[in-house]
Amino acid sequence: MNAPPPKDVDPEDPSPVVGTSRPYLLRVLGPGLITGASDDDPSGIATYSQIGAQYGYALSWTMLFSYPLMVAIQIISGRIGRTTGHGIAGVLQRYYPSRLLTFIVLTLLVANIINLGADLGAMADALTLLAPAPRYLYVVLMAATCISIQLFLVYTRYVAVLKWLTLALLTYFGVLAIVPIDWSDLLRHLVWPGWHWNHDSFLAIVAIFGTTISPYLFFWQASEEVEDLHAHPTRKNLLNAPTQGKRAFHRINIDTFVGMGFSNLVALAIIVTTASTLHVHGLKNIETSAQAAEALRPFAGRFAEIVFTVGIIGTGLLAVPVLSGSAAYAVGEMRRWPMGLDRRPKEAQAFYAVLVISTLIGMIMNFTPINPIRALYWSAVINGITAVPVMVVMMLLSARADIMGSFAIKGVLRFFGWLATAVMAVVVCATLISAF
Repeated sequence: MNAPPPKDVDPEDPSPVVGTSRPYLLRVLGPGLITGASDDDPSGIATYSQIGAQYGYALSWTMLFSYPLMVAIQIISGRIGRTTGHGIAGVLQRYYPSRLLTFIVLTLLVANIINLGADLGAMADALTLLAPAPRYLYVVLMAATCISIQLFLVYTRYVAVLKWLTLALLTYFGVLAIVPIDWSDLLRHLVWPGWHWNHDSFLAIVAIFGTTISPYLFFWQASEEVEDLHAHPTRKNLLNAPTQGKRAFHRINIDTFVGMGFSNLVALAIIVTTASTLHVHGLKNIETSAQAAEALRPFAGRFAEIVFTVGIIGTGLLAVPVLSGSAAYAVGEMRRWPMGLDRRPKEAQAFYAVLVISTLIGMIMNFTPINPIRALYWSAVINGITAVPVMVVMMLLSARADIMGSFAIKGVLRFFGWLATAVMAVVVCATLISAF
């Protein structure tokens, strides 16, 4: 049996990353904050920019509506990892048919690689706006930087870097402060849908939900809770240390509420920025995040363009390692490899190989006829469609006492988890039906 920690030691605190002298909120923020921030990757920025440019404020209500749903599903993801000591793929590997696990992991891998390629391309385009140079050089530079972060930084330092990169998202509040906003119109659409019911509208909503509620986010948050068990010596999985449950869930709840709230506020800021500038001037066809940044200049000035561009680069540096890392965790748990970012590359060669290869494939996409930048919007749609079966399986396994013990998901959290799953299923089905 694992020995319990001393009574005067909180296993959820202190963090080896931020130390004991920092405010409590900074000490508990970790997987939830990083997950939420990585949700606003260049793919997400492009999606929100397209939504704001095309529909104005009309779809801003989705940010409020999706918030409790994404909080619920991410808390459930974190609890699975913290309770069992395994990521989502690891739990599936032990309790569910191998064919189901293979399907989910392969789907996740494909979606993540598409996202990786699109994000690397978007970062390169953003860099060319700041310092003109051959685009392919920036693609290679960004891929090499993201790989190096994961290969050469120890886990606690790696987490610290990711936390600092979340600050890049603050740039979008800076842009929001200098654009003209029709507050009455915005507030009205925050609480009431204002768009025409057609196939394009449903596709836009799938893209929004596919960006805010993405499978790679589930896998990442669960896996990072497992990693933190290794980084914090006093923490044990809750099946072996049930007395840690109350404090663990309190930390996960705060971390996730703050992280997802930050994510959706940034997304709303991007929608409002492009709605207040591009949409009102009739510029509705925005294909990439870099194009959105460049288009802001005539209406909001050079400063807005620069700030928007810096945000794209910063969030890309945060999101690409999360995308490749979540894929590596999923494949590693499916194959039962030695794995984890707390291990050095020589100790988990296959795990790190998946991480590197997935990033390289995404990079190579930028040198083929496949245009990964145009795939930004569609990658969000793909994520929305693939999220449904993943969420169904997650909700089923998280309610099983033979997997989660006394910490099986129930009550309000279970309700919102199933509601999130149902909403995703209805939106995807409505989109497919409206296409015919």
